[in-house]
Amino acid sequence: MADADSSTPDQGGLARVPIEISVSVGRARPQVREVLRMGPDSVLTLDRSVEDPVELYVGDRLIARGELEELEGDRAGQLAVRLTEVVDLSGGL
Repeated sequence: MADADSSTPDQGGLARVPIEISVSVGRARPQVREVLRMGPDSVLTLDRSVEDPVELYVGDRLIARGELEELEGDRAGQLAVRLTEVVDLSGGL
């Protein structure tokens, strides 16, 4: 998603404005006392498995879903998201 599509119209330069995309891998609902006991090597169990899709958000708006991948080559170890579903954004963000 970071690569600009050359077929995207240049809506007055707006298409080149950087935005922040957040990737949600899951949620947890621990009690406050559990959070207060957390330290190094604590494990927080999420409501999803490794195989479940992740969700991509701009602000609080869902824009896509995808799968986590680990890059190879000169970017080995870096995480990326392969998009599997993109929400219809024709109405704008």
